[in-house]
Amino acid sequence: MGQPARRTARRRRLGAELKALREAAKVTTEEAARAIHGDKSKISRQETGRHRVMRLELDVLLDLYGVEDEKLREWLIALAAEGGKRSWWRQYGDKIPPGFKELLTLESDAARIATFRSQIIPGLLQTQDYATAVINEPSAQLTPEKLDFYVNLRMERQKIFLRGDPPQYLAIIQEGALRQEIGGPEVLAEQLRHLAAVSQPPEVTIQVIPFSQGVFTDTRGSFILYSYPDPLDLDVVQVEYLDGTLYLEEDEPVARYRRALDGLRASALSSRQSIELISSIADELEYK
Repeated sequence: MGQPARRTARRRRLGAELKALREAAKVTTEEAARAIHGDKSKISRQETGRHRVMRLELDVLLDLYGVEDEKLREWLIALAAEGGKRSWWRQYGDKIPPGFKELLTLESDAARIATFRSQIIPGLLQTQDYATAVINEPSAQLTPEKLDFYVNLRMERQKIFLRGDPPQYLAIIQEGALRQEIGGPEVLAEQLRHLAAVSQPPEVTIQVIPFSQGVFTDTRGSFILYSYPDPLDLDVVQVEYLDGTLYLEEDEPVARYRRALDGLRASALSSRQSIELISSIADELEYK
């Protein structure tokens, strides 16, 4: 019997594809359920990404739906694969909110990560002191223990750059985020020196949209684009807003954000020019 589990980007996409294939083949949920020795509710949960589709079940369903395209089958099998890696954050148990586990999964599996930040330095590039100041903002009302936990978790996340197959990472940052003295001038100066040190294109590329750039793509806020190579061929956009996080996976919304990212990058300084600006701002802070 399949394992009930939290929804992930892969499971949601797989479920949506299976539903489309079933409907195109004019197979009812009852017929699909009988084929895998389950019930209608199981098919429904699989098609909404709330229930894992086991490999044998997937083969049966694809045969039932008449899917003969080998490339399509390979892609769906890749979506269904859970991967052999044990999630490093399991050591923290229930301390991590369920919604945050989606971010950790996306971050850990992606081949490429591109982010646009308008107000703060991206989390994967933050120093410990800067991260502490960001996380400990007044409305958070965190206990010292919780603050330490979330700061340590953020530092642990940055170890993806130390693994054998790190993702390619692009950060596009507005100049205002480099000048906002979060944590004070000393903390910010250290943070900016850290950005200059970790910038190593194409592995880690940092580009700044300067104040002198009067017009650039308006995205109405920050976002992150996670990309996965073949055979997954999957992109997911994470959009943050005041009350939570939204994940976009459908082709057209994702395509709009890819175009926005291209526009932002075209408006930004080159990597070399960006590091020169970052270093000059750090110098200004140290001479205050």
